[in-house]
Amino acid sequence: MMNVEVTKPAINWFKEEFGEDTSLIPIRLYGRYGGCGSLQSGFSLGMSQTEPVEPMLQKEVDGFLFFVEEQDLWYFNDHSVKIKYSRKHDEIEFVYDEA
Repeated sequence: MMNVEVTKPAINWFKEEFGEDTSLIPIRLYGRYGGCGSLQSGFSLGMSQTEPVEPMLQKEVDGFLFFVEEQDLWYFNDHSVKIKYSRKHDEIEFVYDEA
């Protein structure tokens, strides 16, 4: 079963980038054309702050709602994703495991 895990340092990065709110801040995870992705050739994982429409996976973590829409499941190809923060590169990293 596919899952989303977000590390504490990554949550701190999201708080700096998106701020904090009294309600959940939605973060959509989706496959986008281009970039350096490791799951699908020619695609990479994108993120956007938008409300869910047809979410197939939702994970609430410390004020954020991470979700994957039904139309975006193809990108993950039955893999779970761990969202980490790289201090070295000062950016978010994605690690995939077979679900």
